[in-house]
Amino acid sequence: MDSRMEIAIAGVTWKNPVTTASGTFGSGREYGEWIDLNRLGAITVKGVSEEAWKGNPVPRLAETQSGLLNSIGLQNAGAKHFIENDIPFLRQYDTKIIVNICGHTLSQYCAVAERFAGCDIDMLELNISCPNVEEGGLSFGTDPHVVERVVKAVRHYVKQPLIVKLSPEVTDITEVARAAVSGGADALSLINTLRGMKIDIHKRRPILASKIGGYSGPGIMPVALRMVYEVCHSVDVPVIGMGGISTFEDALQFIMAGAQAVAVGTANFHNPYATVEIIDGIRKYMKENRISSLEEIRGCID
Repeated sequence: MDSRMEIAIAGVTWKNPVTTASGTFGSGREYGEWIDLNRLGAITVKGVSEEAWKGNPVPRLAETQSGLLNSIGLQNAGAKHFIENDIPFLRQYDTKIIVNICGHTLSQYCAVAERFAGCDIDMLELNISCPNVEEGGLSFGTDPHVVERVVKAVRHYVKQPLIVKLSPEVTDITEVARAAVSGGADALSLINTLRGMKIDIHKRRPILASKIGGYSGPGIMPVALRMVYEVCHSVDVPVIGMGGISTFEDALQFIMAGAQAVAVGTANFHNPYATVEIIDGIRKYMKENRISSLEEIRGCID
């Protein structure tokens, strides 16, 4: 383990500050053909629900000039399949396992959290950007009072450290962050995708079947960086920064803004080596600038 890059989040030690953003890396099987998964600080897997979800109708992906729109709809095979097939696969590697969990109702969130309570994983990430079907489809993560209630309910079933992933679709991200911490979050991750749209002018209709999707990629990085900076100055729990990170320079900006770790998402689609290149880039930067620990630069932006 490279102690120069080692970090700790809620008592869990990572060998370096780089993980993957949920929904962009599956369980790592495909990327294992390109990179050594042992090199990652952690692998954050695609969202897992209690039961299998079919996801949204196609087409559900659209490229933009500076990112990607998706309306996958959190398609997954469910908790039972993940526990039986993916955890044994991931445990072959010397990396931390973070399972992202999702639900459309509070009871679904609690049920999937309970399923993972006794499993051999390192951390759980709670995706509160899911549509709340009991409240007409609005995201759980847009109302601080709802956020606190959901996190507190899920916290009751969780045995591992709990990361809460925040939605950027709010007026004040710091208010939501404080609500999540009040509910029992051990750490926060942000930002999730922004809502966006693309229209085919020849067919005169939206490209995505669901019309609107989640926008990710380099185009959202300035927004993500600002929100991470604000949250890091508003709460006392570790923050995992994400949103448009493609290079080690991007990652260092998030760390200097206060993030304990970073997650690489959309960049994986066009460059499967992105995560390890970022790890190598950070290490080289530290060596060239005689930085003995990431703590020397973390949060250096007042």
